[in-house]
Amino acid sequence: MTVGGGIDVGPRAAHAERSAHQGTIMQLNDCDRWRRVQRLAMSIRFDALILVFFLFAPATCVALPATAQESQARKIYRIGFLRAGQPPTAWVEAFQQGLRELGYVAGKNVVIEFRFTDGGLDQLPQLVGELVRLKVDVIVVSGAPPALAAQKATTSVPVVFAAVTSPVEIGLIAQLGRPGGNITGLAFNATDLAGKRLELLKELVPKLRRVAVFWDPSNPTNPIQLKGAEVAARTLGLHLQPAPVRGPSDFEAAFKAVRGADGLLLADSPLFTSHRRRLAGLTTTSRLPTISGLRDFVEVGGLVSYGANYPDLYRRAATYVDKILRGAKPGDLPVEQPTKFDFVLNNRTAKVLGLTIPPSLLLRADQMIDQ
Repeated sequence: MTVGGGIDVGPRAAHAERSAHQGTIMQLNDCDRWRRVQRLAMSIRFDALILVFFLFAPATCVALPATAQESQARKIYRIGFLRAGQPPTAWVEAFQQGLRELGYVAGKNVVIEFRFTDGGLDQLPQLVGELVRLKVDVIVVSGAPPALAAQKATTSVPVVFAAVTSPVEIGLIAQLGRPGGNITGLAFNATDLAGKRLELLKELVPKLRRVAVFWDPSNPTNPIQLKGAEVAARTLGLHLQPAPVRGPSDFEAAFKAVRGADGLLLADSPLFTSHRRRLAGLTTTSRLPTISGLRDFVEVGGLVSYGANYPDLYRRAATYVDKILRGAKPGDLPVEQPTKFDFVLNNRTAKVLGLTIPPSLLLRADQMIDQ
């Protein structure tokens, strides 16, 4: 057999050469198989990696938003609450209840910073300044004087007012439908309320001719309320006797000044709210039938009240807070006005004053208190 360049290698040599050649081929085949095994292993490893990625990638992708949500849930909002004088407990509880209904739990995701004056208004700038420095997310103000103090103190911190009379007239907001700026809340009309209160008092006291009016000159809404009462009094044929009251030290002098009046109208003011129990006692001692805008006044011995449901207003204020914390601008939130007003009578006080409550009033009363 001739191999390669024509050299005759003989039968044994040819057999040896064939064996060597086949061995080489076998080695090559073994290498090919090994390479295929390697490629297969690498493919399996790659597929396994892909499988692992797809198995765990969704959890990873979900974990990031979940972490963001948890971070948002852990945020603790800080709310300032400002008022001239101590408010009735029911008002504060209603505000806190409103927050709870919206998912805000004290100490968990919200902290309320309460700031109350001792009754005067001179502390308001200092107290609202404290709230601004605390970087509260929202300031809730109770009444017109705190609202105006907050307006002067900040144009950036959102402010929600509750139960403010005539906010447009006192320059607190631009208009009810679109208040503008950083302030919004809940309000009512002083003129309409004054007229209705005088009408009810006249029906309760048939001999009513001269009506004293206690008003607070330091409250910017009280002159507006007084003017509304004067308009209503002329329509009803009543004569008003205004008596300015600047603080609790003026109470006794004010009662002496209106001695001989047939009835008394209390303007809406934090001053009269904070000292409602003392005023109720003085009206009974003076035997002066008195109407107020506060149910709380009647509950502590006053004769009659007609006005908005204040706890409901403060519960609604929590809704404004929630909207603002969610990103709404205060100036875009229309000011709400109550559509329902409570008429409350104290039967026991009526008896002490020698009054008989007409059946027509008994039927219209939302609540009759007998204590």
